[in-house]
Amino acid sequence: MVTIAAGAHESVSCGAPRLSGITARRRLWPRAVLGAVLLSAGITTLRAGAQSEPTTKDVAGQGLLSIPPRSWVVDAAKNELIALHHTDSYLRYRTHTISDKGDVVRDVVESKDGTVARLIMRDGKPLTEEQDKNERQRLNDMIASPSTYFKHVKNGESQQKLADTMVPLMPDAALYSYTPGQPQSGKNGGALEIVLDYKPNPKFNPPSTEAEALTGLQGRIWIDAKTHYLVRMEGTIARGVNFGWGMLAHIYPGGKLSLDQTSVSGNRWIFTDFSMQLSVRALMVKTLNVRTNSSGSGFQVIGPMSYQDAIRLMLATPLPK
Repeated sequence: MVTIAAGAHESVSCGAPRLSGITARRRLWPRAVLGAVLLSAGITTLRAGAQSEPTTKDVAGQGLLSIPPRSWVVDAAKNELIALHHTDSYLRYRTHTISDKGDVVRDVVESKDGTVARLIMRDGKPLTEEQDKNERQRLNDMIASPSTYFKHVKNGESQQKLADTMVPLMPDAALYSYTPGQPQSGKNGGALEIVLDYKPNPKFNPPSTEAEALTGLQGRIWIDAKTHYLVRMEGTIARGVNFGWGMLAHIYPGGKLSLDQTSVSGNRWIFTDFSMQLSVRALMVKTLNVRTNSSGSGFQVIGPMSYQDAIRLMLATPLPK
């Protein structure tokens, strides 16, 4: 969900989206509010036409369905934290994000120091010579000033701490039940999935303002039956959600969120698609319509390297034509 996702999975330090970092710049309402919503998307509308998908009526002789539904979510939440921190696992990939800020493609490299990203396309076209010059200058300045880079990394760590706090709340924030017929997502290479519907738990008492975002979501999740990692999640804002009694923000009903993840290498899972449509009133003044679609592709496993070497690797790669 974080990787919130970023996450969802790019560095705030280079201005790229990440489920935990998407909150940092691109969504214009308060960071804490949006961070909570994005993270809550991580266990998130009952999708129209879902029952028309391939179904698994006999899930391992129904043995797996004898497990309490909440247990699957407990395991998936633990695995999401593993995916968020991805210790000793490094990837290179591209992200394509379409939002009210435009249509951009970035080259992303994970380093030992944090994730870095290079803007390579805008509005469906490679960067102009001037745009590329400015982007190269920004990245070279980052190489020359480690303090500037690590300042941004520290900001990203605050988003990660929010994820560490929010994700474990998911098993108790909602009530889970097995979806009749177990409609499979079709997004997991044919691997068996456990499908759960969820709705807000009326007994859940949010421990923080950010956690209030978890009280209005209902939807469906798909969990890989073998690894217990989250494959897909869909959610809708079933009822309005207030933050700080509505003085900080109010999320209107009807908003939708979805996230798809895939296994890249071993137990390394990362987002492939993230979509969000929300209407939010911020600080009792302005209503914002947030529309974002982001996808990740071209995942490559790479070795550990410093953030400087990661930037040099990106700068040595020609722009797409």
